[in-house]
Amino acid sequence: MKVEIRCASCILHRGYMEIQEVTNDRSLQFKAMSSLLRFLDEEFTPTANPAYLGTKRDRLIRKITGNPDPYAKRKQISNQKALEFLPLAKNLVSNESSTELKFRKACLCSIVGNIMEFDIPDNPFKFTDLKTLIQGAEEDLAVDEIPQIFNKAEKAKRIFYLADNAGEIAFDTLLVQELKKLGPRVTVAVKGNPVLNDATMEDAKYVGIHEVADEIITTGTDAVGLILNECSEEFLKVYDSADFVVAKGMGYAETLTERQLPVPHALLLRTKCSTVANFFKVSIGKNVAKLML
Repeated sequence: MKVEIRCASCILHRGYMEIQEVTNDRSLQFKAMSSLLRFLDEEFTPTANPAYLGTKRDRLIRKITGNPDPYAKRKQISNQKALEFLPLAKNLVSNESSTELKFRKACLCSIVGNIMEFDIPDNPFKFTDLKTLIQGAEEDLAVDEIPQIFNKAEKAKRIFYLADNAGEIAFDTLLVQELKKLGPRVTVAVKGNPVLNDATMEDAKYVGIHEVADEIITTGTDAVGLILNECSEEFLKVYDSADFVVAKGMGYAETLTERQLPVPHALLLRTKCSTVANFFKVSIGKNVAKLML
């Protein structure tokens, strides 16, 4: 997936919001924003990848401001809020009559969790929206390849689950549980170090996904999406041995669509910006379950 012109304003906006969040020092704010503008001037080209630019932006801001985790407080709140709504999602899954329908509902709840991301201009998210979004997930599903994803998961022996955001990862526990019921070994990966509001090991353990999956590891990096040459040997070993991959969120979609995939990948996400929505040929604010072969 390549950038669109709109991406420039989003990258700047998110950078501005992040800078405001982490420091009140006016000189540091100007230094960070000036560096961000220079970076975009050099690297914002038609062939650039949005996740790559987001990664570089966040590293730049963290380095200049000295704050290693600008979204730490928001991530903690996201986890707490998600756990409040988790019983509702659990009931929706458990009330289904068959294994496949339970899987479908767990997929939908997991996708809805992907809305929990901040400072995206086209994603005016409020925690109070979660109940309505969970209940209306089916109506918001614009790309529905859940049956095909279920069929692939049913045949898999080793599934690698790439988690995305804090808060969202609480809803991922439901889908991991349903995947486990199909018989495979399920390994979950979170980010090795903070980037945006992506889940790290601390978030994974807070919501209890380590008690559901067979194993929790990290990517070994703070990259948005998947940048394989930055990942740890441990991550690459699991990735290379998996026969099915579930990848959550826009960052993974932005990067995985750039490469030839060795095994089937399920992309589960909410379209929170026009670039991603346009790529999947749907509107902003829709649920996507896409099988990539």
